[in-house]
Formats: sequence, C-alpha cells, structure tokens
Amino acid sequence: MIETYGLFILALIAVGAFAGLIAGLFGIGGGVVMVPAMYYTLKLLGYPDYAMHAAVGTSLAVIVVTSLRSVAAHAGRGAVDFKVLRQWAPWIVLGALGGSALAGAIPTRGLVIVFAVTAFVLSAQFFFGRADWRLGDELPGQPWRAGLAGFIGVLSALMGIGGGVFGVTLLTVFGRPIHTAVATAAGFGVAIGAPAAMGFVITGWAADGRAPLSLGFVSLPGFVILAATAVFVAPLGAALAHRLNAARLRQAFAVGLALVAANMIRSAIWG
Repeated sequence: MIETYGLFILALIAVGAFAGLIAGLFGIGGGVVMVPAMYYTLKLLGYPDYAMHAAVGTSLAVIVVTSLRSVAAHAGRGAVDFKVLRQWAPWIVLGALGGSALAGAIPTRGLVIVFAVTAFVLSAQFFFGRADWRLGDELPGQPWRAGLAGFIGVLSALMGIGGGVFGVTLLTVFGRPIHTAVATAAGFGVAIGAPAAMGFVITGWAADGRAPLSLGFVSLPGFVILAATAVFVAPLGAALAHRLNAARLRQAFAVGLALVAANMIRSAIWG
C-alpha cells in the first residue's frame, strides 16, 4: 500500500509540473492535462467507480489556486478587464453550479465521453485557431451574455477546466487584445472553479468507492500536490513561451490532446 501511494504521489507531482508548464506556455488552466491523468491514475489504484468525477472535482479545486495566482500577477500589470469580469462572472458562476450538479447525475462513462468529445473540439481550436479571427468589436450584451457565460460555466465544470480556452477565444474574437484576453480569462477560472469544486464536494459526499482522504469528489492529496507543483512550474512555462515556437508547440499539444481524447472514448465504450 505504501509503495502504491508513493507512486501515486510521484505521478501527481509529474502531472502538476506538466499542467503548470502547459498553463504557462499557452495561457490556459491545466485541467485538460490534470483530468485525464488523474482519471487513469485513480483507475490504476483501484478506484474506478468515480475516477472521472474525482479527477474533474480535484482539477476544479486546483484551478481556483492557479487562477487566483494568475489573476493577481496580471492585475499587477494592469491587464485584467475587471468590467468584463463583473458583467460575466455571475452568469459563469450559475453555469458552474449547474454543471457540477449535472455531473453528479451523470455516470462515469458519460462524464468521460463529455470530456473526450469536448477535448477533440479544443484540440481543433489549438491546431487550427488563429489570433486574427473576429466576430465583432464588442462583447455581446444580454441575453447573449447570460447564455454564453452560462454555457462556459456548465461545460467547464463538466470537464474540470478553468474555461481559459473558451474565455480567451471569446474575448479575442470580439476584439480584445490577446494579453487582456488571457489575463481576464484567468478570472473566469476562479468563477468556475470555486462554486463547481464545492458542488463536487457536496454531490460526492455520500458516494461509496471513493479514494481515501477525499472530500466528496475532491481528492485532498491530489489537490495539495497538483496545486503546489503547478503553481511552482507555471512561471517556467511562461518564460519558455517567449523562447520557443509557440505555433508548433500548440499544434503538438493539440495532437497529444486528441490522442488522449480518443483513448478515453475507447476506454469508455470498450473498457
């Protein structure tokens, strides 16, 4: 048992480091890395029943920490558009709460498929997306704001991600500079992660077959190790982003994400 948890801790450190690196390189949360890694790790440890729920819930809790750190850093540079956050955050919070409640009613296989299908869409965005795409010069007002923000909250809560990809894409296609988009979308992560993680704690409180030291569907060891490692490594990723070919890195990450998504669908359908 000690050896098993030793491997678990080492795996979480590696996952947290990679998630932090990805977050720094591409300006997104590390949920797209943490969720599948936690899912496979918990299955190998012998906790398959709610492995995906625990992976998503733990990732959301970690995203609160990493997003707060990111927002604070960007705010110090004056890059965060707090007006956008005030207008969009309440609807994102409502969507995140709805998504966490919905996740509690979805079986593990269904949650895996939701993550994998959306991961395919995100991989396409990483591979083919362009910074100069535009739909308009101003963000949508009501009722579109409520609908789009709520959708971002629901889907991000179901996937265990901070909404960085959705938020950055939304803000840039409506005319916001990329640095403002990345900084403001980090605030979306707080609005998603905090209520959704609490929802996963509540919905999983009485579930049987969870890993030890869990609060509902949030793994406490996973949260501590992933958060500490990701926060420590993220600045390294940001520094590397200015030295490496960002376009090629995004495409390589897109291919890797698509392969992970394909394998998760295979495991969900055929076991």
